[in-house]
Amino acid sequence: VRLVESGGGLVQAGDSLRLSCTVPERTISAFAMGWFRQEPGKERTFVGGINFAGTRTYHGDSLDGRFTISRDNAKNSLYLQITNLKLEDTAVYYCVARRSYVPGTLEYDYWGQGTQVTVSS
Repeated sequence: VRLVESGGGLVQAGDSLRLSCTVPERTISAFAMGWFRQEPGKERTFVGGINFAGTRTYHGDSLDGRFTISRDNAKNSLYLQITNLKLEDTAVYYCVARRSYVPGTLEYDYWGQGTQVTVSS
C-alpha cells in the first residue's frame, strides 16, 4: 500500500498549513488513517488518527489543539491542518494507514515517505 504525502515546505511562524495524503492505487476509505511527525534529532511522535468515515479522531498527548485531522474519501485524501505554526513544528510529517480502526493505537501498518515542514521565524 503506497501512501503519498504533499503540502510540506518552508513556512513562517504563525502561518497555517494543510498537508495532504493520498493512496494512489487503493480506496482510502478502506483504511483507518493517521499522522506521525519526526522533529530533527528526535523520535517519531504520534499526531493523530481518524476512522474510516472521518467521524472520529484521536490525537497524540503531546500536541495542542492546533492540529486537525480530516479526510475526504470522495477525493481519496487525508489531511492535516496545522494552525499558528511554531518553530518546533519543524519536522517530517508521515501519513500512516491500517486496516482496522483502534482508538488510541499507535500501531500502523503502512507508512508514506514523509513530507518536510520547515517553520522559520
